[in-house]
Amino acid sequence: MNLNDFLKKPPCWLKESSESQNIVISSRIRIARNLTDIPFPHRASLAQKEEIIRRFLEAKDNVERFKESVFFRIDELSHVDKQFLIERHLISPDLAQNSKGAALLVTCDELISVMVNEEDHFRIQILSAGAQLKNLWYQLNSIDDKLSEKLNFAFSKEWGYLTACPTNVGTGLRGSVMLHLPGLVLLKRINKVLHAISKLSFNTRGLFGEGTQAIGNLFQISNQISLGQSESDILDNIEGVIKQVTEQELSAREHLLKTQRMFIEDKVWRAYGILKNSRIINSQEALELFSMLRLGLDLGIIKKVSYADLNELFLIIQPAHLQKKEGRILSAQERDIKRAELIRSKL
Repeated sequence: MNLNDFLKKPPCWLKESSESQNIVISSRIRIARNLTDIPFPHRASLAQKEEIIRRFLEAKDNVERFKESVFFRIDELSHVDKQFLIERHLISPDLAQNSKGAALLVTCDELISVMVNEEDHFRIQILSAGAQLKNLWYQLNSIDDKLSEKLNFAFSKEWGYLTACPTNVGTGLRGSVMLHLPGLVLLKRINKVLHAISKLSFNTRGLFGEGTQAIGNLFQISNQISLGQSESDILDNIEGVIKQVTEQELSAREHLLKTQRMFIEDKVWRAYGILKNSRIINSQEALELFSMLRLGLDLGIIKKVSYADLNELFLIIQPAHLQKKEGRILSAQERDIKRAELIRSKL
C-alpha cells in the first residue's frame, strides 16, 4: 500500500456518523510518549532519532492493530506528499517542516497513526467520525499497553509521563473534537463561547490543529492540561464541554430559523448556486460555502446534496489532493480551476 491508495477512499473520520452528525464531525485522542534514555527530539542527534525509529519498528510487531499498516520516512516524501498527509490529519505541519529523522506509521484504514520524532518521540493518535472519545480511548489504551511491553517509556511516579512540552506532562493525553458551528458564528456568539471555554482550560484550534485558523466554521476543542487528572476525568470534562457547546449551537440554529429564516435560506441557496456554477474557486471559499450547504442539510432547507458528497468534496478539493489526483504539480490558478470542475461534477 502507498499514498496513492489513500486517494481511493475517504478517511474514517469523514464518514457519516449517526450520533450528532450535524455538529460533531470527528473525535481524536492523542497520547505523547518518550523513551527513558534518549533526549527529546529537539535535543536528539540524527543518530539518536534513527535509534528511536529502529526501536519503534521492533516494538510495533507486538501490536495486532499494526499488522495492516504502512510506514513512511518523512524526509523521503515530496512537499505535496507531506501536505497530503496533513490534509488527511495524519501528520502535523510541525512534522512536515522538521522531517529529518522523522517517520509515520498509519493503519490501512487510517484510524490509527504514530508520528515518530515530532515534538515527542511518539505521538500516537486515533481518529473517528462523530462523538467517540470513550471508545477511542479503550482502543488506544490497549495499543499503549502493548507498546510499553517493548519500549521503556519515561515515567515519573510524581509527575506521570514525561513530555517535551510541560502541558502534556501527566497522562500525555490530548482529546479533541471537531465541531461545525455556523449558527454561533452567524449570530456572532462564537467569541463569547470560545472565551468561556478557554477559562475552563480548553484550547480551540482550526481545521489542521495548532497554529491554524478556523475555516468553514470548523473548530477543534481539546483539553489544555493533562496533569493531575486521570484519562477518564479528562475525557469526561471534554464531553461535558462539547455537550454545552452543542446545545448552544442548536439553540443558535433554532433562533436563526425563527427570526431570520429567509436570511439563512438565502445563504444556503447562494452557496449552492456559486458552487454549482463557479469556474474558478479557491479552497478557503469552497470550504466556507460547504459549511452553508451542510447547515442547509442539517436544517432541511436543501436536499439536492448528501453528507457523503460533502465529506468527499471537503477532502478532494484541497491542494495536495488535487495534485495527487492529477499526478502532477499544479499552479494556484490550475488548482482553482480544477477544484471548481470537481465541485460542479459532484453537485
